[in-house]
Amino acid sequence: MRIVGMLVVVMTTGMAFAQAPAAPAPAPMRVRPPPSVLDKAADVPDSQKLERSTQALGGMREALRQVLEKVEEARRTKDVVKLNCANEKLTQIKGLLRISEQADVSLQEAISKQEASPGEHEYTKVMIAQQKVGQLRSEAEECIGQLAFRTDENLFVEVEEPDNLPGGDPTR
Repeated sequence: MRIVGMLVVVMTTGMAFAQAPAAPAPAPMRVRPPPSVLDKAADVPDSQKLERSTQALGGMREALRQVLEKVEEARRTKDVVKLNCANEKLTQIKGLLRISEQADVSLQEAISKQEASPGEHEYTKVMIAQQKVGQLRSEAEECIGQLAFRTDENLFVEVEEPDNLPGGDPTR
């Protein structure tokens, strides 16, 4: 009886692999960022670049503060999984903020020297970092909201088949 069962499993598996490939999955929907982020750096006047860069830095600092609060919350609850997750996001935000602050200074220098290309590059750096920091803040919130489940990689499940089972195919 076991041989027949194994034969059925092998045949159904073979038929599943022999079928035509599934249609490609639809492309994921992209969330459009605010228009200020989508604007090409060349289309934004220099005064606006400085203003937007300063606002972006303020927003990133606020996100850093919020993620620091999440890290502290995880410390208070003594949840190591949440703490590690939030700490990872915090470290990434700190790095992006550092890069953005340097880019803001370089942007100010480029604008004062009236150099268009370096200014556009530095402005773009700040705007991209702003997007990434917003995403990391959301991920940090998910870290704290998630339940801490852990599985052991060495988990072994042993199934015993009772001897008194009726034979044959149960679907007939």
